[in-house]
Amino acid sequence: MLIVDGLSAWYGEAQALREVWMRVDEGEIVTLVGRNGAGKTTLLRCLMGLHGAHGRTAGTISLFDEDITGLAPHRRARRGLGFVQDDRGIYASLSVEENLLLPPVNKAGPEPWSLKRVYETFPALRERRRFPGTKLSGGEQQMLALARVLRTGARLLLCDEPTEGLSPLIVQQIGEILREVKAAGVTVLLIEQNVHFAATVADRHYLLAEGRIVESLDNDQVREREHELLEYLGI
Repeated sequence: MLIVDGLSAWYGEAQALREVWMRVDEGEIVTLVGRNGAGKTTLLRCLMGLHGAHGRTAGTISLFDEDITGLAPHRRARRGLGFVQDDRGIYASLSVEENLLLPPVNKAGPEPWSLKRVYETFPALRERRRFPGTKLSGGEQQMLALARVLRTGARLLLCDEPTEGLSPLIVQQIGEILREVKAAGVTVLLIEQNVHFAATVADRHYLLAEGRIVESLDNDQVREREHELLEYLGI
């Protein structure tokens, strides 16, 4: 589904990514693991086409065998990319339902999630559909951010630390939602610092260090090396 070949990125003279190569196959959940400052968020922003305003890039990005390297973010979205940013981007002045209905639906992609399906998957959002975004808990805001992208018909979700700052119960719910999203045919690439959580939801993991992919790990390897990885990540 996604192939990244030799992707490098700079902020001015400072290089944030160094010839990153990776692939994500259709129907997978893949995590990017690394210390703060390793380049994980920069990588997702490059995939979405959002880095251009801040710096320059080199290398190629292909989605469904189409080179999308030079496409603007909205054109990448039309081809099925959806980005759930770490700040969640909830519009405080709008209700939950208005936040869900705001983004345009990508009619060229798979069937987008209806409001009915969203509310079935996220019952907390149904209960609070008239509430303004500022009245939601952190976990509910994360659910809203995920649901809003699914409403557009995205085929590949880019998620930046969806469990950060959430309680263990909400983290468990996010895991269940990601597995349901995968079962529905949506592919997910996510940044995740919680190594144990990553091993429960993802198929594969890329370890990013100083802007480079240094290892590709399966779940067995993550479980065997969990203590080592936690020490490396400083957790």
